[in-house]
Amino acid sequence: MNQHGHLLADRWSEAMGFEEELKKAIIGQDPAIGLVTIAVFARGHVLLEGGVGVGKTTLLRAVARAIGGEYERIEGTIDLMPSDLIYYTYLDERGKPGVAPGPLLRKGEKLSTFFFNEINRARPQVHSLLLRVMAERSVMAFNREHGFPHLLVFADRNRVEKEETFELPAAARDRFMLEIGMPTPTDPAVQDLLAFDPRFHDPDRLLASVRHGALAFEEMNDIAAAIQESIIASDAMRTYVRELWRASAEPETFGIRLPDADMGELIEAGPSPRGMSHLIRAARVQAWLSRRDHVRPEDVQAVFAPAMSHRIFLKHVYEYRRAELVPELVSRILRSVAAP
Repeated sequence: MNQHGHLLADRWSEAMGFEEELKKAIIGQDPAIGLVTIAVFARGHVLLEGGVGVGKTTLLRAVARAIGGEYERIEGTIDLMPSDLIYYTYLDERGKPGVAPGPLLRKGEKLSTFFFNEINRARPQVHSLLLRVMAERSVMAFNREHGFPHLLVFADRNRVEKEETFELPAAARDRFMLEIGMPTPTDPAVQDLLAFDPRFHDPDRLLASVRHGALAFEEMNDIAAAIQESIIASDAMRTYVRELWRASAEPETFGIRLPDADMGELIEAGPSPRGMSHLIRAARVQAWLSRRDHVRPEDVQAVFAPAMSHRIFLKHVYEYRRAELVPELVSRILRSVAAP
């Protein structure tokens, strides 16, 4: 067994255990939990989308508890400024002004999970600062650079409320490895539990049942690197992914049509190279979780929509129909590009 084999030998069961810990706090959202697990082991940032009260915040709090390390959060508001992430001012007991580290700096290098609640309520200036933190896992403050080697950023966005919100720019959306939807559960048994079981009326009680530090956060970077270096992608798979990339930017070339859309004028830009690398990172983790040492088409297909949907940019005239057009486009791309 090579060095990566030794490192990963016992990690699969830890990944399964991590999912089970999250399911103690959240029911009816198994697909979202599975995708969050993929992102954690691929070291990718996550954007959760869904309506009010579906459990986005509870899920992210459960993730932070199960990952271990230090956790911070901030609320997106219309008056939030970039400096609010770095420091805050106060008056001490003698009435003298002071400066204290903000949520990004308080926990230093042990910060493993940063949760940005309702990110679309924050101004673009705040998004810009967050971009550097997400891309470089560092920030300049107080005349020196502060690094966050173990950091994952999780954010949620409320699709329903539009007042006093700012749409995330393309550059910000591209920094998130996966955009994961959390729909309202439709299973009657799940609905019954959520409505009538007192356990699900108290998020703090649910979160207390999640084992803190189910994963060793200090080891996650090494584990993720070992997964990426151990899982093989064949030449046929590489060709398949390149064709998916081309179809995402030029769907009309593959004979893809959508109702009431001029396909030649639909796409402003397709996925970036960074986006495709995120797709492969996620697909390799999916293969590893399936206990394989190579990527299959179903691994790519399983993560294609959450990895690519927010990276297909429509022209302005079609952007208002994004929620309708992009899911159908992604579905038709997967059906139109032949898998090896």
